[in-house]
Amino acid sequence: MTSLLQQFATAPTKAREGEILALGPWFHNLHLPDGAQTAPGHALGDFPAFKWRELAPALPHDLRGWTALDIGCNAGFYSFELAKRGAEVTGIDVEPLFLRQAEWAAREFGLADRVRFRQAQVYDLAHIGAQFDLVLFMGVFYHLRYPMLGLDIVAETVRRLLVFQTLTMPGTEVHPDTARYRSVDDRDDFLAPGWPRMAFLEHPFAGDETNWWAPNHAAVEAMLRSSGLRVTGRPAHEMYLCEPDPAAAVWPRGRGRAELLAATGCAWRAGGPPEGGA
Repeated sequence: MTSLLQQFATAPTKAREGEILALGPWFHNLHLPDGAQTAPGHALGDFPAFKWRELAPALPHDLRGWTALDIGCNAGFYSFELAKRGAEVTGIDVEPLFLRQAEWAAREFGLADRVRFRQAQVYDLAHIGAQFDLVLFMGVFYHLRYPMLGLDIVAETVRRLLVFQTLTMPGTEVHPDTARYRSVDDRDDFLAPGWPRMAFLEHPFAGDETNWWAPNHAAVEAMLRSSGLRVTGRPAHEMYLCEPDPAAAVWPRGRGRAELLAATGCAWRAGGPPEGGA
């Protein structure tokens, strides 16, 4: 049983609680080295620690020599866990508050030399032109107004391993015959169980107006394949482990390459605007 003395020794002081509160509100409950926590009363529980416990066994324990990208890093929980395993980590997020929290926490953990944070959108990655050994793309996809574009961009940043997690529709069915040739009027299977589909969330879902999409399991796997990725594992519900599939004849690497470059503005940067353009 923990003694009262031990409890007192690890309890955060009022000043410490005030420091953490001043940086809030927090979405990540970070367990700081001195025993303090940033969001001990989180509505989801000890989040995202319970998610990490599901994912951690599926990742290499020794990440020395690996580079990692944490997309939508928030306050940096996953970034710090990867850095503790030896990775050099870049975290990106669109919210300045989260980035301030992450930079502060990096110093608290003594990891400021192994992690860096920057404000960026998923779509900005198309202009960075970098690849990372390990990419975390968790809790972001369903917030994207342009989800397939975002996934195609992310897929190009993955050198070895991608962790993909998204809000999904109920069910794990997969239609057995999506590849069969169909005429233009042969659409009944589109409504069959397990056909790849996404629910569009026009109105705020769970109080969040940026929750736009909820794909079913079949759609998640189909979209990952279409972006040139091969699903290698399912560490937990709504979580997919993937690796690049060089043999995949996917749209962004084939005739659709021009579309991806145009959608990201990279075509203009490479060769100037099309004839007649401004």
